[in-house]
Amino acid sequence: MSGNKTKKKKKKGNKVIKRIIFLLVVMVILFIVLSFLSPTEGEMEGTYNPTYIENLEIPRGGKGEIIEHTGYTLSYSEEYEVPEWVAYELTREEVVTQCVERKDNFREDKAVSTGSATLNDYKKSGYDRGHMAPAADFRWSFDAMNDTFYLSNMCPQTHAFNAGIWSDLEEAIRSIAYEDETIYVVTGPVLTDGPYETIGENNVAVPNYFYKVVLDYSAPTVKAIGFILPHENSKEPLSYFAVTVDEVEEKTGLDFFPLLPDEEEERLESSLDTTLWALKNFDYSLIEKSGEEGLAYTVDTSKESQEADTVISVFWEVFYLFKKEVFSLLGIEDIARSIGLL
Repeated sequence: MSGNKTKKKKKKGNKVIKRIIFLLVVMVILFIVLSFLSPTEGEMEGTYNPTYIENLEIPRGGKGEIIEHTGYTLSYSEEYEVPEWVAYELTREEVVTQCVERKDNFREDKAVSTGSATLNDYKKSGYDRGHMAPAADFRWSFDAMNDTFYLSNMCPQTHAFNAGIWSDLEEAIRSIAYEDETIYVVTGPVLTDGPYETIGENNVAVPNYFYKVVLDYSAPTVKAIGFILPHENSKEPLSYFAVTVDEVEEKTGLDFFPLLPDEEEERLESSLDTTLWALKNFDYSLIEKSGEEGLAYTVDTSKESQEADTVISVFWEVFYLFKKEVFSLLGIEDIARSIGLL
């Protein structure tokens, strides 16, 4: 009897050992698979959950009068009769919620205390009234889109530039907002390299360069990028005109995203990686028609969805740290990095 009991105990012990070995093998396989799927060291740079900062898009510097309109803020230069900068937040929801058709309503901006440029300034000038904050970014609201037609939001632009590379960049900004969910945009003319050609009785300046800076301040990858475009059409890809935000600051004399913590601002504004950005025309097939209500977004922007994204982001951050510690203990950190596991 005691022999049978011993055999049963051995069999039971063997089953437990096999189960443990099986679980260990499964865990090793799972660890290896997740190691390939999880972010690498380079991808982890800037990966964290930043806190919301109100008015993050508003720059410092310049001499203009600050004017607030529906959806955007601008600084108007009386000296040049154009905006120094125009700043706004753009979300995925706003990009795909296009419920208002464009209706041109170009007009003076009575909110400018010294008076803005006028329609007569542009009449027969040979230049387009080029939007800084594009009307297409504000089709989520009648008031917002209508406000983009104030001449305080305009600069004289050649038609080839306005309808060409500038339009391409505006499309790319919408693609970026769609993919990154929320971005902060500051745009305008460079006003530090005059004298300039002027148009109209108010001597509206015709800029030589235009800029845009974009900040994605949300998990999983916080990043920033700048663009400086000469006032001429080009067949070059948008990446050709991409620069660091620091370079745009040097060119314009403005301080972008000054409310960022100093270390974050320094890191974000000095780095550039165009591969992280969706520099392409916006895919309008992402928007579905919804009867007489116009165009309505179909993207899940619910609180639950955002919370789920945050949980996933935190999981990858924790797993990355665990993975790095395991490879360090095994002494194979360099090997893991060389084959793309770190």
